[in-house]
Amino acid sequence: MNKISIKLASYFIVTVLIMESLLMLYLHQTIVHSRIDEEFSQLVLKGSNHRDVLEDNFSDDTMRHIVLMENDSDRQVAITDEEFNLILGTDGNKLDLDTTLTSLSSRKFREDQIIQSNWKDEEFIASLHPYKVNEEHAGYIIMFKSTETLQFLVNKLNFHFKLAGIASLVSLCIVYLILSRFLTSPLIRMKEATEKLSRGDFNVKLPPQGKDELGELSNAIQKLGSDLERVKRDRTEFLASVSHELRTPLTYLSGYSKVAMRSELNDSERQKYLSIIDEESKRMTELVKNLFDLAKMDENSFTVSKQSFESQPFFSHIYNRMYPSFVLKGIQLELKCTENFIVNADPLRLEQIVMNLLDNALKYSPRGTTTILDIVHKNGKTVFFVIDQGIGMRESDFENIFEKLFRVEKSRSREYGGVGLGLSIVKELVEAHGGNISVESDLGKGSKFIVII
Repeated sequence: MNKISIKLASYFIVTVLIMESLLMLYLHQTIVHSRIDEEFSQLVLKGSNHRDVLEDNFSDDTMRHIVLMENDSDRQVAITDEEFNLILGTDGNKLDLDTTLTSLSSRKFREDQIIQSNWKDEEFIASLHPYKVNEEHAGYIIMFKSTETLQFLVNKLNFHFKLAGIASLVSLCIVYLILSRFLTSPLIRMKEATEKLSRGDFNVKLPPQGKDELGELSNAIQKLGSDLERVKRDRTEFLASVSHELRTPLTYLSGYSKVAMRSELNDSERQKYLSIIDEESKRMTELVKNLFDLAKMDENSFTVSKQSFESQPFFSHIYNRMYPSFVLKGIQLELKCTENFIVNADPLRLEQIVMNLLDNALKYSPRGTTTILDIVHKNGKTVFFVIDQGIGMRESDFENIFEKLFRVEKSRSREYGGVGLGLSIVKELVEAHGGNISVESDLGKGSKFIVII
């Protein structure tokens, strides 16, 4: 889980840092450029004002007054003629005025402009302002401003931005710790819960996580634990039931075999015991066959291959196969299929469904009753009913009759036969067709099974 925490923190911190770095870079550049533009604007404005004053009142006193005004500030001023010969200027220790004027002497300027803008590498920035009083008095006012102030401002700004970056990093770490507690901690508990499930301990309890994705995952894990617990319980009960069902016929087989081998028995008694042995052998064969069918269904190793075929020939064939068994028991079997429509299903599996339902009716119906197989075509689907007049069942048993090894009359299982697997197989096969099965029944009056495919 530490890996998830580290990944989460890495993604979160890297994403926020990239966004924050871009934002801080933009703000830094904006502030610096704004401040520099302001300095340039002030320098140009100051030089323009001096030029206007000099043009309006040109005299030595005016020039001395201009120089005097800049003498105590971080700006300096130089007044030259048209050939850039210095007339008057402030005293600047750092300003190499002769070099600057020499570099400008070969050029002519007609308007105010910045002539030195490299504030990062130079000691001064400078602006030039041409003045002209008359043909004899013309030249330039050159304003200089030290870059120390700008560099100090930028350095201070850099410091504060670095401080803000460190504070942001610390804040992100705090946010990460909070996220680790409120996000990864539930994940750790869920991981521990899944480890308990893998060890076979399905009794997992997780604290409520709200209605977000973590809450849904927590509920899913708890539901999985409950389902696995139910499966484990059902498996135990199923194996116990199978063991009991197998033990009963085996006991009869073993016991009656020993009895049938007695030499003092006459033929009629021996035949009686051999009949019981034969009955129990068939019973065990049916159980093994049904268990094998269910095993194939659980492993999804069986397939449903749907075909299109006519309803009347198909159900008539099943009716003819089952009719003798009903006659032997004294039960009337009726087939109702007035419309010969096309059925879209797996004929082998559908036959298994119908015959299991009819066999169920045969086992639980007394002599002298009637069982009806009714087939209709409704809304493009095949709907058939198996209606008997047997023992019926309580409404509380409706949800359980399709469970493996469930029988309504367990205490009379030998009287009615069966091992409680037929209806569970029917349900699996119906659902494999994408259909559904339901039942209506009254205790002592019979049952009606409805299958829609």
